[in-house]
This record gives sequence, structure tokens and C-alpha cells, in this order.
Amino acid sequence: MESGERPAVEEVSTLLRAWSGGDPGALARLTPIVYDELHRLARRFMKRERPGHSLQTTALVNEAYTRLVDYKRMQWQDRAHFFAVSAQLMRRILVEHARRHNLKRGGGVQRVSLDEAAVVGGGRPADFVALDDAMNALARLDARKAQVVEMRFFGGLSVGETAEVLKVSSITVKRDWSTAKLWLYRELAGGAADGL
Repeated sequence: MESGERPAVEEVSTLLRAWSGGDPGALARLTPIVYDELHRLARRFMKRERPGHSLQTTALVNEAYTRLVDYKRMQWQDRAHFFAVSAQLMRRILVEHARRHNLKRGGGVQRVSLDEAAVVGGGRPADFVALDDAMNALARLDARKAQVVEMRFFGGLSVGETAEVLKVSSITVKRDWSTAKLWLYRELAGGAADGL
């Protein structure tokens, strides 16, 4: 993280804690600061969707933001925690949308592979339903590994940010990330998923 970014990170964390504490003005001050970041996150999700997707980036941001504002009892830890939850929400919104779309069209779900890089947006459309099913199976086996994938792959959080949110070491995050990716590759390719 660059030193020029630090005040914004600190400001976001402070405003999130104030919002959790019931400060009504904190949300109003927080919104313009996080909106661009939420939009960037949404664009990363939408890059992997098929061309002509009926859900637009701004609609995804607005839906995620509406749901985040409804989290009245959430005790926000910091900026990384906020964006980890935001990534999870956007994933859920896209999965709900994909499930509705698949039901309407009667279409089957094709298997897809998880992008090898931690940075999302390799240009290949992803099937969020298949990926969601695989993530849910992973969460049943090892919840923390599923959280690491969600934060790194969906949220774009760094190893350090992920470690901070999960309260584990960076080495643990790297190990979980590597193991989870291999497990998800095998699951999405149709292989046996009998454990980690």
C-alpha cells in the first residue's frame, strides 16, 4: 500500500466504526469515499459476465450498497472488513441473478474453472452458479479457506488485508489460498472433491 493511500484507509476505517457506533452523519461522509471502490469491485465482477448481461455495474453497486446500509447491527472492523463483506454481497447478488436467469431459460449449469490469478477479470466469462456451488462445498469443508477465496478472488484484497480481517498470519492466508484454489479447480473440473 502506498503511503499516499493511508489517510483514506484510516478515514474509511474511522467512519465505518462511527457508523457502527450509531453516528448518523458517518454514513453520509462514508458514501462518496467508498462508492468509487465499490464501483471498481463491481466492474471486476461484471468483466467476467457474459456480454449483454442484464445486470449493469451501477445496478450491482446500488443493490450492494442498499443491502450494506441495511446491516444496522454490523460492527465494522475496518476498510478491509467492509470490502470483504461488499465482495460477498456482490457475489450473492450475481448468483441470485444467475439462478433466476437459469430458471427462466431452463438452462443447465456449465462447469467453469477458477481464474488462476488472484486478480479477477481474465476476460473469460464465469458461471457464478457453478462457482457458488463450489464455494459452498468448500465452506462446508473449511470455512476459512472459503473466506480467503472470497476476499482474495472476489474482493481483490491483498494477502495482508485478508490476514488482517481473518486475524491469521499472511503465511496462513497464502497456504489457504493455494490449497483452496487447487480444490476449486478440481471441483469445477468435475473431479472428486473428497476433502482438502
